[in-house]
Amino acid sequence: MELYLDTADISAVKRLARVLPLQGVTTNPSIVAASHTSLWEVLPALRDALGGEGKLFAQVLAATADQMVAEAVMLNQRVPGLVVKVPVTAEGLAAIKTLHSMGIPTLGTAVYGAAQGLLSALAGAEYVAPYVNRLDAQGGNGMVTVQELQQLLTLHAPQAKVLAASFKTPRQALECLLAGCEAITLPVDVAEQFICTPAVQAAVDKFECDWRAAFGGLTLG
Repeated sequence: MELYLDTADISAVKRLARVLPLQGVTTNPSIVAASHTSLWEVLPALRDALGGEGKLFAQVLAATADQMVAEAVMLNQRVPGLVVKVPVTAEGLAAIKTLHSMGIPTLGTAVYGAAQGLLSALAGAEYVAPYVNRLDAQGGNGMVTVQELQQLLTLHAPQAKVLAASFKTPRQALECLLAGCEAITLPVDVAEQFICTPAVQAAVDKFECDWRAAFGGLTLG
């Protein structure tokens, strides 16, 4: 299972990379734009925040297949090992096919249907990213889409992985993992909710209180 952060917040990546078993960081144009920092500054800084290792994802902006391929080649050359995110439009599918033939890894993004996601995997995408919460917000069912997509990939494109995205709650992410997803990417606030549960801290505080009452301090000796 691969765990990613969905952010361009360098300090948050440094903080969470210390405690979470992160495989890398995903970004998209909106995330990078919100950082008000050039993509070419953000990506190296994110890799540094990960300790010089880890997989990075960045998205093309072009609308035509030829332009998408050109941008993907630029990203691949300037950031070795980067996975290029390509929206699964008709032009995006054409670009994914070409990039696959060139050996450039891709992720099919902006996936709102299981069949759409399968097509990107069959075209050569290594990862497919369904938008769980966005589907729910539009009156769909994000988890059903994820389950259907996972089943389709298992049956017809086992070389590809679902990388579930767009979460508002830890429960959404957990349900994706229970559905068999091999990868998820979490916003910083959702990732922090996984490790900052008030009940856990209350239990730790109780342990400390009881120990101090019995032994006058917090040392084991």
